[in-house]
Amino acid sequence: MFERRDVLKAGLAAIAAGMAPAQPGFHADAAARASTAEPAPFTRDMVAELARALAAKPYQPPPTELREPFANLSYEQFVGIKNRPGAAIWRRENRGFSIEPLHRGHIFAAAVDIYLVENGAATRVLYDQSNFDYGGLKITEPLPDLRFSGFRVLYAQSGVPDAELAIFQGASFYRALAQGQNLGVTARGLSIRTADPRGEEFPAFRSFWIEKPAPGDHALVIYALLDSPSVAGVYRFTLRPGEATLIDTELTLYPRANVDHYGLAGFAAASLFTPLDQRRVDDWRPMAAEINGIQMLTGKGEWLWRPVSNRENLQFSSFVDANPKGFGALQRQRDIEAYEDSDQHWERRPSLWIEPLGDWDEGAMQLVEIPSESEINSNIVAYWRPKAPLVAGKEAAFAYRQFWCWEPPTRPPLATAAEARSGRAPGGRLRRFLVVFAGDILANPQRTAQLNAALTTSPGSATNIRTFLDPLAKTCRVTFDVDPGNETFCELRLVLQSDEQPISETWLYRWTL
Repeated sequence: MFERRDVLKAGLAAIAAGMAPAQPGFHADAAARASTAEPAPFTRDMVAELARALAAKPYQPPPTELREPFANLSYEQFVGIKNRPGAAIWRRENRGFSIEPLHRGHIFAAAVDIYLVENGAATRVLYDQSNFDYGGLKITEPLPDLRFSGFRVLYAQSGVPDAELAIFQGASFYRALAQGQNLGVTARGLSIRTADPRGEEFPAFRSFWIEKPAPGDHALVIYALLDSPSVAGVYRFTLRPGEATLIDTELTLYPRANVDHYGLAGFAAASLFTPLDQRRVDDWRPMAAEINGIQMLTGKGEWLWRPVSNRENLQFSSFVDANPKGFGALQRQRDIEAYEDSDQHWERRPSLWIEPLGDWDEGAMQLVEIPSESEINSNIVAYWRPKAPLVAGKEAAFAYRQFWCWEPPTRPPLATAAEARSGRAPGGRLRRFLVVFAGDILANPQRTAQLNAALTTSPGSATNIRTFLDPLAKTCRVTFDVDPGNETFCELRLVLQSDEQPISETWLYRWTL
């Protein structure tokens, strides 16, 4: 019988094998790794102990060396490597969920271990070249254990036995989607010094433990061991498919060093251009963006909506709050006419809504808008930045729920910003804006009797503010001109009010020259 110290020792040996310097043509010594393919007792506490022990040791990066012909794959060669049909783990066991380990190569060179957990025992998944179709690559000899770059979660739904549900691959990145959607926004397990002059640190998941579901189970539990130069950590993900795909995330961080800039529940998405920022884009489409903006429900109950933009220069925005009730990246435009792109189908990209579980105290939602020339770049990054730093040797635990969805579960009981546009206005440097609010509240004459568009600008000034209420269409169009004066930017804040009470969410935007 295994004792607890034996389990921990075996786990640390597996980690050490994964960190060992690669032999020529191999990722780690095969003999050192062979024992990790044998079943070993598994408990949730074991992963926490592994993370705690890892944090007590100097950081070593994951192995990235790859033998030929995988060492220098182009993107086309890498995506040409596919899992063979029917090769997914549990595919033939009628368990609803199945797992596809993903090959290493291209930008996904770092090796991770995948373990399957059944009846309290964990078994490492061995690399099996018969499970892969290598496309145009010529494989002329048996391959050693190459390990994996991550894995894909498949789920049987609507008659499709292998519908993609989620993918964990690269650093601490993962993505999920609801039924009928295309992959879009990317979540991060942990962000450290994102866009910080001191340089960003990218924590990475080193090992995964996936619990084998019973037939009929509607939840999949995944444990992950995270590591970086500053922090080690343990994560527990519970995936629940449905109308929206829910992922409950519980994490405990074990800092090696003090960290004053880190982000929880982070995400990234692409925005090439929108009707708010088409000045430097010559494109036949009206919009190309995975998300339309960032929504936030503050701890005090205010609903904020911030459209995102592809900027000329790197931009940082901070929304200070305490105990936020929810935030996320939303795709509000669900008609293909908003994009006119039958290849990318931006209108099918997921919205990601996040609800903190427990007390998150003071902090700020950080938004980073990065200039981009390509629609495949995730140039919009956001995360919750706690005010309290991580302290070396002091554990920190957090939890939150993600909704990968068509519509977030919680919506403002107010009018929402359905559309926004901007363009040059007559006269000097004036910029004209149109913001369209929509909602049932705008059809209620008692709520719109004293309608007012409360607009503030800083710096600069706003003129020619006009409102056009259409109760039948349940919309209110607001137009205004902004004069930035001698400044190169202007912070805008707009909310519809009636009798000095808000009847819309608060629309925020930063105009830049």
